[in-house]
Parts: sequence; structure tokens; C-alpha cells
Amino acid sequence: MFVQRLPVILVLVVIAAFLALSAARPSSGAGPEQRYVVRSGDTLWSIAAARYSGDPRAAVWEIEHRNHLDGGVLVPGTVLRLPAS
Repeated sequence: MFVQRLPVILVLVVIAAFLALSAARPSSGAGPEQRYVVRSGDTLWSIAAARYSGDPRAAVWEIEHRNHLDGGVLVPGTVLRLPAS
């Protein structure tokens, strides 16, 4: 009985796999990385607030994480890697 249903089961598995893969789409974070040159007076908060909508805390964390920063003072002329907006 199982042997008779095996082709049907295999077809259903292939269809399910195809549907799962065709439904995949890139996330909004998959865009190209941006660069920002720090200017005098810039802070992570001011950069995040100016470039990203909503609460800047997540953007501040992402900028710190991408650039291996520890929350210290930004040096003018430093090039930061920013997440896509």
C-alpha cells in the first residue's frame, strides 16, 4: 500500500519544496551597504535619526555592530558602513 502511494508523496514533496523556494524573497536588509563620512559634531544618534525612520536605537546598534564601535566619540573623517535605509 505504501509503495503505491510513494509516487504521490514524492510529487507532493516536490511541489511543497518548489512553493517554499519560490515564495522566498530578500529582506529589506539585503540592499547595498552605504558609507558615511563622519563630520564634526556627528553622533551615532544624529546619524541614525537623520537616515532612518522610527526609533533610532536599532539603527545606532546596527551602526555600532557593523563598525565594531564601543559607543565612544566619533572622529571626523572616519568612514562608517551603514545598513541600507
